Order: sequence, then C-alpha cells, then structure tokens
Amino acid sequence: MKNPVWQQELAGAVRQSDTLCTLLDLDPGQFPVPPGVDRFPLRVPRGYIARMTPGDPCDPLLLQVLPRPAEAVVSAGYMLDPVGDQKARVAAGVLHKYHDRLLLMPTGVCPIHCRYCFRRHFPHERFDWHSALTYLATHGEIQEVILSGGDPLLLSDARLVDLLKRLETIPHLRRLRIHTRVPVVLPERVNDTLCSLLGRSKLSVIMVLHSNHANEWNDPVRYACTRLAHVGVVLFNQSVLLCGINDRAEILIALSEALFKAKVIPYYLHLFDPVQGAAHFAVPVVAAVPMMDALRTYLPGYLVPRLVRECVGAPSKMTIS
Repeated sequence: MKNPVWQQELAGAVRQSDTLCTLLDLDPGQFPVPPGVDRFPLRVPRGYIARMTPGDPCDPLLLQVLPRPAEAVVSAGYMLDPVGDQKARVAAGVLHKYHDRLLLMPTGVCPIHCRYCFRRHFPHERFDWHSALTYLATHGEIQEVILSGGDPLLLSDARLVDLLKRLETIPHLRRLRIHTRVPVVLPERVNDTLCSLLGRSKLSVIMVLHSNHANEWNDPVRYACTRLAHVGVVLFNQSVLLCGINDRAEILIALSEALFKAKVIPYYLHLFDPVQGAAHFAVPVVAAVPMMDALRTYLPGYLVPRLVRECVGAPSKMTIS
C-alpha cells in the first residue's frame, strides 16, 4: 500500500546543508557545517523550504534550520537539559513537572530540526506505555495529558487511535494537549483521519502549535488549522523569541495577525531556553520587554502572547511581561 502523502513528504525532507543551499541559490561555501552536527543533523521538509526567499542568507525560516559554526561554541550558563526534563522523569518518555498535568513523549522524531530546540541533546528512550498508563491510573490528580516529543503527530493514524483509546480509559483525565510543529511545517499530516479522530475524542483536545514568523503561514497551513478548528480542536500558538529571526515588534505583530487569520490564538512567547549550542539565538530580557509594550500598543489584548520563561523546579511558567 502506498504511504500517505504526508509520509512521502517527510521521507523527502532535505538532510544536507549543501542541498538546502543549492535549492535556495546560496553558495554552500558561505555556510560551513559545524563539527558534531551529525548528533543533531539538518532536517527540513521541502514544503517549508518553498516558503523561504531564494538568495537570502538571512531568511528567517532558513536561520531556524540551517546549522551554523556558532553551534560549536561552548557557552557558560548553557546546558544540555535547560528545562530540567531529566529531573521530572518518572518513566521512559514520561515527565511529571506540574501537579495536574503529565507529559508523554511517545516519539523522539520531529519533522524539522530547529537549531534552537531545547531538547536537541535529550536522550530519547523507547516509550513505555505500560509504565505511563500505570502511573496515570494511580495518580488521580492528573487531569491533563500533554503529548510532546519529538512530535506526537508523526505517529501513524493507527498508533494515534490506539493512544487515544488508552488515554480515554483513564477516568480522571479531562484534557488532551498536543504540542506540535507538524501543522505548520508538514500541513499534509492534517488529513481526514486525524481530524475525525480528534473531533470525536471523549477528551477535550487542545493543540499548541509552534510558529515563530508570519512567513511560515501559507494557504496549506491555514487550511490545516481551519480544519482542526472546525472539528472542535482548540488552537493556541507558542513562539520562541529568537535573535535575528523575530526580535522586532513589527515581526511579532505580523505573526499574531497571521495566527488569528488561521483561527489560532497567540499563547506564549518564550524567552530562549539556555540550551548548549544555541546561545547565538538568545534575546535579553531588557530587549524583550519593550517589544511586549509595543505589542500591547498595536494589538488587542487577545492577540498579545504572554512573555514567559521556564525555570527548573517552578510550579508553572514564569510570566515576565
């Protein structure tokens, strides 16, 4: 049987920097590959590349995915596990950071490798469903399961059906939250089966997308999100504030407008998590706060995300502005 379109698109993702540069009419010699990049290799779907501007080495989508020599710099204060995932681990692929929420990582695979990823060094394990369900069943305070990864929407339709059926047997669960970049970078994944599955779930389904720039939003992405909204999925977005990519108020304003057009509400704007190998993306708080003031000036309140930072061991995200 022929693979679904989205799996074909994923299989055709670009994995070499020189290929990416050639597709964008850029000289590969201008972008030397940093040592050790094989531990977190380039991966980007061609549909996402098509939204980049050929000939522009500073394209904001390109800068999110292209390995650069700065990744080899060891920076003081930057860590392999900047948000304390390992401390919250209670089983393979199961994290319990917050009182009434449990995070499951059923896959370590992503459709795109963002160079600023806070889990770029995470030692993904084979997910243990038995341990996860046992933990859920014996912790009645958990009302919400968060699927993360990797990207949970890269699971096959059959595995997602099985996953939801298992979760729906836990009587104290009320909500299913899916953290994903898939609808933005691989919108073909939002097919009839996925929409039907999420639309008929007994759990309230929330999807938190990850988009950093308005240029990521084209007609297929908007259509994918509209389909999800029409079956009752509540859509939010969280962005990461990234130097040279979205660190100007007018860029963030345009992103909020693009999100709302696709029925997505801006939720969080994260200060960069200090992951080793990505310090060149960091934007200081003193620069971020004035940007938030500008957003509140030029946008209605419901389109202004909260500026937050994750602090290891804190009971929730810390709101900065």
